[in-house]
Amino acid sequence: MHHSAAVNGDLTRLVPTSEDDLHLLAGWFADPGFVEHWGGVPVSREEVAAKYLGCRRPEVESFLVLAQGEPVGYAQYWYAGAAEGGLDLVLVAGARGRGLGPDAARALTNHVCGILEWQRVTVDPEVTNVRAVRAWEKAGFRRVASEGEALLLEYRPVEGG
Repeated sequence: MHHSAAVNGDLTRLVPTSEDDLHLLAGWFADPGFVEHWGGVPVSREEVAAKYLGCRRPEVESFLVLAQGEPVGYAQYWYAGAAEGGLDLVLVAGARGRGLGPDAARALTNHVCGILEWQRVTVDPEVTNVRAVRAWEKAGFRRVASEGEALLLEYRPVEGG
C-alpha cells in the first residue's frame, strides 16, 4: 500500500484530498443531489472530515476530481486484498454528461492496475443509477453480479497489455 500522488486523465486530474478541502467536500456531501446515489443521505461535516480527507490512509485513498483545474467531484480507491480493491466516484451535477466520469474512472483504474499492480478492480453502483453504470462501462468495467439495488462491475487488466 502506498500514498498516492496526483493521477492524470485526458480530461481530468485527480489530486489527493487534504484538510484544506473540508469546506468544499462538506458542502458537496451535504447536498442531497450530490449524495443521491452515495448512500442517499447528506453526510455531516464531521463524517466528511473523518472519511474523505485522507484520514483513512493507507486503506482508502481519497481524491478531488478536477476538470480544467476546477474541482468537479470526489473519487476514492480502497484495498480489498493484496492485488485488488474498489473504486467510488461522484461528480457534481454540473460536471455530469461531459465525459468526465469515464475519464476519471479510466485514470484511477490505470493507476491502481499499473502503479499498484491490482489484478481486479470492482465498483458497485446502484442499478437505478443508469448514468454511473454507463460511465463505468465506458471505462472498461463489465457486469458480473447484481444483488438488490447494487450492481457489481469489475475490471481486470489484460495480460501483457
